Amino acid sequence: MSTRQVKVKSLSALLVRSGMGAGSAAATAVPGMPGTELRPELQPVPPPLVVPPMPSEPPMIPAPPATQAATQAPTPPEPAPAPAAEPRQPAEPRPAIESRPAIEPLFRWAPGLNWAGPGDHWSQAWAIDTLGSTAPPPPVLSPAVAPAAQPPTARDLELIRATLAVVEPVADRATAHFYALIFLHHPEVRALFPAAMDVQRDRLFRALLQAARSAEDPASLTEYLTRLGQGHRKYGTLTGHYAPVGECLVAALAKYSGSRWDAETELAWRRVYGLIAQVMIDAAEQASRTSPPWWQAEVVSHQSPSPDVAVLTVRPDQAYPYRAGQYTTLETPWWPRVWRHFSFATAPRPDGLLTFHVKALQAGWVSSALVRRAAPGDVLRLGPPAGTMAVDHTAPGHLLCLGGGTGIAPITALVEEVAEHGALGRRVEVYYGARQTAELYQLPVLRELERRHPWLAVHPVLSEQRTDSALCGLLSDVVAQRGPWDGHQAFLSGPPAMVRRATAALTRSGVRPEWVHHDLAAGQG
Repeated sequence: MSTRQVKVKSLSALLVRSGMGAGSAAATAVPGMPGTELRPELQPVPPPLVVPPMPSEPPMIPAPPATQAATQAPTPPEPAPAPAAEPRQPAEPRPAIESRPAIEPLFRWAPGLNWAGPGDHWSQAWAIDTLGSTAPPPPVLSPAVAPAAQPPTARDLELIRATLAVVEPVADRATAHFYALIFLHHPEVRALFPAAMDVQRDRLFRALLQAARSAEDPASLTEYLTRLGQGHRKYGTLTGHYAPVGECLVAALAKYSGSRWDAETELAWRRVYGLIAQVMIDAAEQASRTSPPWWQAEVVSHQSPSPDVAVLTVRPDQAYPYRAGQYTTLETPWWPRVWRHFSFATAPRPDGLLTFHVKALQAGWVSSALVRRAAPGDVLRLGPPAGTMAVDHTAPGHLLCLGGGTGIAPITALVEEVAEHGALGRRVEVYYGARQTAELYQLPVLRELERRHPWLAVHPVLSEQRTDSALCGLLSDVVAQRGPWDGHQAFLSGPPAMVRRATAALTRSGVRPEWVHHDLAAGQG
């Protein structure tokens, strides 16, 4: 068992520390952590629990004011439909070398690109001055409020699940009330969130459910919260922000839980919050030792293999380590504070360039901007890599890979990594799904890989067109019919409906459930 898992399991120190490295405040105790004893009616109300959002969405936790920008990512501006000027590489390198991030530059010949910090020309695309010039004072705490030091009990978990069952039917109103409280009591943070909050509200409640479901599985909960803590660094999240946001969340839960809410339930939420916050902050502190909270990346190539698809290649300002099959969160200067997932389309390259396949979705603000507006010279922001769809080269079994639409991007990256590492006697079967032949834009690349590697077989599948050069039908149905697939490791990427359908079909065709790998969030823009 890892050190982090032991920490989660024991829950011996639930007092949240600060100090997330880049984008974090100095180490102090988190104000407002709840006490272990039930408070009398007239005692001050301790700050309650908050469950942070999914990393793909804007933060529930407000970012720090502009005066703290020297230690964190620049704060984004309000979105504009047509900015007056696109961000471009500055003509002269920044002279203040001592203020640059303590990360080794990837491109020594591009000093302007490697400069990322307050005052750099590119970061001005995200700069705002709506938060004032001074930091808000910390909350004043009652000395009667002691930090929670007890781990959640089985009874606590039962109360949390009961609360969520009551709130779930009215989740939209509960989460809207939560944000109303946040913006009412902390109006300075409103500019840090996107203009439309509908998706953010949905993500919040799903995060609550996920944390509650995983509370009895320390390893799973640690993995989930670690990703959240690392991802929240790109928002400039500070440890001290958890407590005030928690006040508003617990108030919303209490309001919409009705008779299910009592002092015992409140204490249960606080205990679980101690666990959640501790793991997230520890993960952020660890990540800050090896990587920045976010990367800037210049678009160096923009190709359009079809009207609604773009292949973007970007150059990050610092070394960006990742694994084939993973994805990142991406923000554009046209929709500040809106982050979306996109998978890496190649295995790591010696030149450090990153490639993404983007399909413009009908309601996709980020994807549409990347397909129809982005051009070489534009600057994007990248969060840390995430995802579990990586090949374990020591595991047994042949590989079965299904990619639908732009979901073929991480599948291609996986094949490239296998080619570099060596197939080691494995066969790799790739099924590439699309509606019509014109949408198989990545087929030439896969055919070339197939020609060079005898262990690889590529099968195009069309759902709306019959042709002698491709299989016909839904991707999941075609693959299931060509089974059984006993002993195969399966990797799935594409639209969520396709991934869910294929997962069910493959498990019926002999693939062990634990050998089905996918990241449903990747590629949605």
